[in-house]
Amino acid sequence: MASSGEEIRRYRIKKLEALQKAGIASYPSKISFAVLAAEDIKKHFKKLASAKKALGIAGRILAKREHGGSMFLDIFDGSGKLQVFLGKDKIDEKSYSLFSETIDIGDFVALQGKAFYTKRKEATIEVAEWEILAKSLLPMPEKWHGLQDVEERFRKRYLDILMNPEARNKFNVRAQITSVMRALLDKEGYIEVETPFLQPLYGGALAEPFKTHHNALNMDLYLRIAPELYLKRLLVGGFQKVYELGKSFRNEGIDLTHNPEFTTIELYEAYRDAKYLKDFIGRIIFTLIKKVIKKDSFEFGGNKIKFPKIIPSITFWQALERHALIIQPEKLSREDIVLRAKQFGLSPEPQDSKEKIANEIFSKICRPKLIQPIYVINHPIEISPLAKGLPGNNKLVDRFQMIIAGMELVNGFSELNDPQEQRARFEFQEGLRSKEDKEAHPLDEDFIEALEYGMPPAAGLAVSVDRLTMLLTDTHNIKEVILFPIMKPK
Repeated sequence: MASSGEEIRRYRIKKLEALQKAGIASYPSKISFAVLAAEDIKKHFKKLASAKKALGIAGRILAKREHGGSMFLDIFDGSGKLQVFLGKDKIDEKSYSLFSETIDIGDFVALQGKAFYTKRKEATIEVAEWEILAKSLLPMPEKWHGLQDVEERFRKRYLDILMNPEARNKFNVRAQITSVMRALLDKEGYIEVETPFLQPLYGGALAEPFKTHHNALNMDLYLRIAPELYLKRLLVGGFQKVYELGKSFRNEGIDLTHNPEFTTIELYEAYRDAKYLKDFIGRIIFTLIKKVIKKDSFEFGGNKIKFPKIIPSITFWQALERHALIIQPEKLSREDIVLRAKQFGLSPEPQDSKEKIANEIFSKICRPKLIQPIYVINHPIEISPLAKGLPGNNKLVDRFQMIIAGMELVNGFSELNDPQEQRARFEFQEGLRSKEDKEAHPLDEDFIEALEYGMPPAAGLAVSVDRLTMLLTDTHNIKEVILFPIMKPK
């Protein structure tokens, strides 16, 4: 038997040539008989077996067990797996031999026959007719071990989800999350919209963008880092409730909870504030969890995560005091915050502000300690250039982050709609950009002009689809819930 992949490939090509020599098309466009989904056949199997009518199934061969003049196959069609039986005495001997000699595990076939139960009471189709649909030239991963190399699993996701039901289930859960979230928001009167991925000026977050160039217009463009500023323009235009489910891109590092290409559900509602939206999204996510996993709690990393009726809150500076043990951090100088950051093993850049360094301490030291659902509120204005300030406090903004199991799941705030204040915030960020802060927000004159026409008071937020999928599937690497994550070439 061939051992290497290339030897197996050559061996299978010879089988392909044998099929062609027998006058059989190895990659036909259609099946000559009707087929049913494996799960539908299994669901109504007793009735179908009693009817004794011919049934068709099409799918990939995952297992092939030969016993003299007969064989059993496991056929997987995407909906489920079904056993089929081929007997030399049940079909033409020449046809049986051709199947035995040319058809391999991994091939796609269509089979037709009658339903029956084996002695072990296993639902099976006794094949009377077969067709090849697609010949596989490379061998499937070994059944019990599959793809052992983690990076290989991500590079060849098609094999991972084929051989690993657990991996496939994660993406089924992800699909349910987006479907249920859409249904919940639609029911609440939100309108789904689309905003540009390619933008002449990026904005909506503190992040470094990916840059490209449009030849026909001879202009630089950026992949969006967030849809926020365009969604707010829609509030100016008279929409009251909008949301967008889509990707954003940030030219940043890759770790267990960050990928340069990621998916969010971002929503905005006019005439609302952060407090309202905080309560609203808590209710929406709680409802979503019950609909997707049929429970009101879930396990993550050995912890039972349960949504309380009222999610508690802690201020940003309180979080640093309680979980990083920094006494009155808001009153410390930048030099003192730098010293504490270095004690935690962090390496602040010379141009980083005190607040940005404090946010790094929060992200690396405090956030991992926040396991049960909690809101972190009232962030420094310097790291929240698009959020409305707290009444009576010019240093903090009306912002919230929902943290679960050490991950930021939701980020939202009361939206700044004062164009003069927004300009001042952008100019402050421009000052940081001049000091080589690549994540500082650029000054967006077009957005300020839109605000000058008038934007109603509003609140907005973004929910991470990737991290919500991680939480509901007890997954600890974001690449496991992204079908084709970004990978460095071999």
